[in-house]
Amino acid sequence: MKKHRAALAAALAAALSLALTACGTGDAPAARPDADAATALSHIHGVATVAEKLYVATHEGLYTPGADGRPALVGDRKDDFMGFTVTPKGAFLASGHPAPGTDGPRDLGLIESTDKGATWRDKSLAGEVDFHALDTAADATVYGYDSTNRRLKASRDGVTWEDRAELSALDIAVSPATPGTVLATTEQGVVRSTDGGRTFGEPLSGRLVAYVSWGARDALFGVDPAGLLLRSADGGATWSRVSTVPGGAPQALTAVDARRLLAATQDGVYESVDGGRSFTRRMAVASGGDGH
Repeated sequence: MKKHRAALAAALAAALSLALTACGTGDAPAARPDADAATALSHIHGVATVAEKLYVATHEGLYTPGADGRPALVGDRKDDFMGFTVTPKGAFLASGHPAPGTDGPRDLGLIESTDKGATWRDKSLAGEVDFHALDTAADATVYGYDSTNRRLKASRDGVTWEDRAELSALDIAVSPATPGTVLATTEQGVVRSTDGGRTFGEPLSGRLVAYVSWGARDALFGVDPAGLLLRSADGGATWSRVSTVPGGAPQALTAVDARRLLAATQDGVYESVDGGRSFTRRMAVASGGDGH
């Protein structure tokens, strides 16, 4: 058990290190040698579904499955979307870096699309911030993890931001029932804030989790670095095993509700409609490396 936990800790530490350094150079990604050029995506950073349509934020732009299940680019921007979320009103928010050869600042700050990714506009913090994780609360508060400065930031309108706690995190999740309750995954474990991310307590348990997503008040889901899917009914204090997400190392997790889940791994994006007990691949990819 100690060896297993040490291995998971090492994997999460590596993922955190990668999150703080990778995808920040603007260099073109290296596809796996056996990858089909049409389906090679080096990293997946976020997944969402709107009106039954799947959207996948990657190192090379925003994609949706084509008729053959392979990734099809949405719009014409191939920016590195490091952070991605959909607001309760349906707006797309993203962050990251511009595509190689594109004019503009090194960090996108926060950008917004109100036409489901077809076009984007600068919203705030251009040239200042690279959010590696984004989430929105039921009261419209936007939370973003600024990987460059290792700080959580919050905004009521996506324009004016307030600095919150300093920490090293891989992912964040906001409670759907209590907008001021925020979780962050760290190499010590999942930590929780009840004051809007101004302060975080000690790790809630000894469980190491890479990505978290809150589908309902009593349905918090997490996936560990080895791909083990977990569920918590008490906000992360205790966890129960559900299944193993197929496809290798996890790269992103979104709980649409208590039963519907989207999980990105190394060979595709998978969907579950039974609370994570089984998965069906929605989009096939050939990705290189873990998560961020």
